[in-house]
Amino acid sequence: EFSKDLIYIVPAALIAIIFHEMAHGLVSHWQGDPTPKQEGRLSLNPARHLDPVGTLCLIFFGFGWAKPVHVNPQYYRNPRLGMVFVALAGPLMNFIVALITFVFLVLGRMYNFAFWIQSLLWFIIVINIGLGVFNLLPIPPLDGSKLIGALIPDKYYYTYLRYEKYGMILLVVLLATGVFDLFLADTVEGFMNIFRDIANWLVGLFLH
Repeated sequence: EFSKDLIYIVPAALIAIIFHEMAHGLVSHWQGDPTPKQEGRLSLNPARHLDPVGTLCLIFFGFGWAKPVHVNPQYYRNPRLGMVFVALAGPLMNFIVALITFVFLVLGRMYNFAFWIQSLLWFIIVINIGLGVFNLLPIPPLDGSKLIGALIPDKYYYTYLRYEKYGMILLVVLLATGVFDLFLADTVEGFMNIFRDIANWLVGLFLH
C-alpha cells in the first residue's frame, strides 16, 4: 500500500519542502539579506532545497527536513528578532499551504473531484503539517533550534552553539527508535482537526 501511495507522497513532499525553504529565504531577503538569492534558495527548483536524508525521512516517516537556508542576520535591522521571523517562516508556510489545501479538499468532497485529486490533496495536507510540526522541535538543525537560539540570553548562546553539532545525531536516533513518533502523530492530528474546522468554516462562509 505504501508503494502505491508514493505517487502522491513524492509530489506532496516536494511541495512541502520547496515552499518551506522558499519562505525562509524570502523572509531573510525581505529583511535585506542577499544571501538566499545569491545561493539560489528563492527558486522553485527542488534540487536547490532537497537534503537526501531529510527528504527520505519525510517520504518514509512523514517528518523530515531540507538543506538549511544560509542567512546573514547582520543585514537585519534587529538580528535576533529577524532570526525569529526567519525560523518561524518555514513551518508557518507549511501550515498555510495545508490550510489552503484543506479548503480545496472540502470543495473536492462536495463536488466529487476525482479520487486521485482528493488523495493528492490529502497527502499535501498531512505532509505539510508533519513538516511544519517536526521543524518546530528545538533540535538542530530544525527551525525550533534556531528559534531557541534567537531567544536565549547572550551568556548561554555560545554554550548552546557548542552542542548544536550533536543535534543531527540525536535527531536520527530519535527517528530510528520511534521515541517521539506518538507525540508527533498526536500533534499532527490535532493540527489537522483545527485546520479541517477552519477550512469547513471558510467554505461554508463563501458558499452559504
